Amino acid sequence: MNDSTRPSARIIRNGVTRRDLLKQVALGTASAGLMPSTLSSLHAATDSTTPIIDTHMHVWADDPQRYPFDHPYIDDFAGAPHEATVEMLVDDMDRNDCTHAVLVQVIYHGWDNSYVADCVQRFPDRMQAHGLIDPTDPQVADKLAYWMEERGLSGMRFSPIYYQDGRHGGDAWLDADHTHKLWRRAETLGAVFNFFIAAPQLPKLETMVRAHPDVRVIVDHFSQIDLGADDPEPDFQRLLKMADYPNVWVKVSELSSVSASGEYPFPDAYPYVKRVYEAFGPDRLLFGTGYPGAARAAYDRPTLAQEIALLHDLIPFFSDEDRQKILGRNAAELWGFV
Repeated sequence: MNDSTRPSARIIRNGVTRRDLLKQVALGTASAGLMPSTLSSLHAATDSTTPIIDTHMHVWADDPQRYPFDHPYIDDFAGAPHEATVEMLVDDMDRNDCTHAVLVQVIYHGWDNSYVADCVQRFPDRMQAHGLIDPTDPQVADKLAYWMEERGLSGMRFSPIYYQDGRHGGDAWLDADHTHKLWRRAETLGAVFNFFIAAPQLPKLETMVRAHPDVRVIVDHFSQIDLGADDPEPDFQRLLKMADYPNVWVKVSELSSVSASGEYPFPDAYPYVKRVYEAFGPDRLLFGTGYPGAARAAYDRPTLAQEIALLHDLIPFFSDEDRQKILGRNAAELWGFV
């Protein structure tokens, strides 16, 4: 969208001003599902040259013959509960001026990353992708090389949160010898790793980050810390400790799942967001939504418009430059989007 067609920075669609909307949000009347056309214009004041990059989008195929559902943790997995194809995602992105996306392989397709790899081939100027590989596989480093060198992925996601408390064999792989080999291969490939990780597991990740300072690492979704717990502080301190390492980023994502209230725009989470912002700085925060682009209503989470508005307008302590960095410029630099 060029400047001549971009809505005014102050006047929102349907004659509602930004101030009116923010007042409604403050009064609690702008919950998920209300005023979608208004919220979709909240971010219209963004400099047209500044990208909006969603760094955490899940899509999955609707063709099980070509792209089987092969959930690694559920033997009788029947398939995805909702549709979330890349075509649906692109439509959603276009309607909300979201310029680029980092696709993150969904667990439904298991260790076969063919669908997201094919999506990147179809939309090479708008998308990059992270796959999933079995972290317990002694040959995991070779699998990383295959998916990056042969299929064009930019990195991998690992989910130690699923291996907590001995589940699926436990999380000893996080800092195992074969995992160090994986990280060394990542250094040579220029891979980006993102981690869906519980806060008590962060010390093991810290060991790896310290040993491999050239591997760029992202902590997803505030490490899924329950901000409504009786005492979230010990877990939160583990997350803040990761700021000591310049090769670690954090996604400002899924506030809906960590907020105590769970109600948009999640103001109870802002003090914690501010502490992460102060610890990591605006250059190491990333915007991400963390759920299917096409299934927001079914998952009862904010729309893409609301997610962008949250970063662009509603979290009060970000400067204009901070917002541009977090919404897109940091990701453009990290993944090399042009």
